[in-house]
Amino acid sequence: MAQKGERGIRQKQRNLRKKPRQIAREPAPDPAAANLLRAYQIAFLDWTLTIGLSAQTAQIRKIGLDRFILWCDERGLQRPHDITRPILQRYQSHLYHYRKANGQPLSFNSQSTLLHPLVAFFKWCVRDNHILHNPASELVLPKPPRQLPKHLMSIAEIENILNQADIETPSGIRNRAILETLYSTGIRRAELINLTLYDIDTERGTLMVRLGKGSKDRLIPIGKRACAWVDRYLQEVRPQLAISSDQQALYLTDYGEPFAKNRLSDMVKRHMQYAGFNSGGCHAFRHAMATHMLENGADIRYIQAMLGHSELSTTQIYTHVAIGKLQAVHALTHPARLERTEKTGGDEREQLLTALDAELAEEADSVAADAPEAARR
Repeated sequence: MAQKGERGIRQKQRNLRKKPRQIAREPAPDPAAANLLRAYQIAFLDWTLTIGLSAQTAQIRKIGLDRFILWCDERGLQRPHDITRPILQRYQSHLYHYRKANGQPLSFNSQSTLLHPLVAFFKWCVRDNHILHNPASELVLPKPPRQLPKHLMSIAEIENILNQADIETPSGIRNRAILETLYSTGIRRAELINLTLYDIDTERGTLMVRLGKGSKDRLIPIGKRACAWVDRYLQEVRPQLAISSDQQALYLTDYGEPFAKNRLSDMVKRHMQYAGFNSGGCHAFRHAMATHMLENGADIRYIQAMLGHSELSTTQIYTHVAIGKLQAVHALTHPARLERTEKTGGDEREQLLTALDAELAEEADSVAADAPEAARR
């Protein structure tokens, strides 16, 4: 009888947590529905999935082609062979001069994201003999700037954000476990959402990322502190959140569902705002993890494996962010600082400089060794 009573209480609690039913909105009519380019678009997106590319890639290509086809329909362009290189250049100019509702232009990243699907689409059209010549073959795409993170959080700032989670509540324990996982592993937002109960082994301290970016799996370590919070979440909180026993997602919302991307971002941003940061999200923990490991002496190749980068050049951005080594060289060599280091003696200063030079030279050799391989790819 007691067990039945407990089950009834749990069921009532779950009923109270049921997500409010939302009224489904009817999709807006497609003004370019009759355009013949739509049929080619559907076939191209189906081919995208057939060759094993992810649904996210297909969605990005759909968004880029939707925008382009609407632009073509307004100008009476109906078939792939109607599109020439000058027309594509006009469309590229249109994206450059376009202004959003707030008056801001599209960033070069956004422009490049909208143009890449066109390059892939017309390449497919030629391959499938829909057209004889690829009009996008010589299209020069905008080069997005490689920007450093706007604000790189220190270890103390990360700890401050982690402590914003209210661990007196079940949702606070879950949020702390999520934040600890992001910082300890540096995984992407989508990778964390896709984690299942069987992807993390807290006894061995390992975490399996399945079908990460590029549809690649990788096994990475997760720290003991993060494992302790995950264990606490699994023992104390998740049984309360899980609506059904067949729910495999590791992290669940208050409604017993896997996190959506925006919902997870909102939670992380909220905790960052509590700590005094007006911007940043899940990716800020990825930047912080990589930079802190690099400054503490980790080899960049290990950081590349942790982050899941296919090329070392992508990971090298963190060598520009990790300023610790530059500060050490500056403190030892800049004339305005020399008087502060007189007490250390010239021999000790020379030894420190030699060690730093050797470390930087080793890193340069590592990058040079990877250059031919990256060029071949």
